[in-house]
Amino acid sequence: MLMARPVLKNLLEQYETLRALHAEQGSKETLRRLEDVSYTLCVSTGTRDIDAALAAARHRLAATAPAAGQHRARHAAPKSAQALAS
Repeated sequence: MLMARPVLKNLLEQYETLRALHAEQGSKETLRRLEDVSYTLCVSTGTRDIDAALAAARHRLAATAPAAGQHRARHAAPKSAQALAS
């Protein structure tokens, strides 16, 4: 299942934050939220364990990351239009 880039990125960020909080606090609430996000990552990536889900999510994000300058190039005016504007 292909998740939208912002959704998958958000899930990864939540997981990392909750994992750090749980290591720091160890509260039941943090653990429950960490388990929920872990489950959602597994379902979203079609995997059965969190390590595989994290690897799959990171791989998908890397594969869909825009190349440097790609965003700018898409929106730049064609050279002929630039010449007309001069």
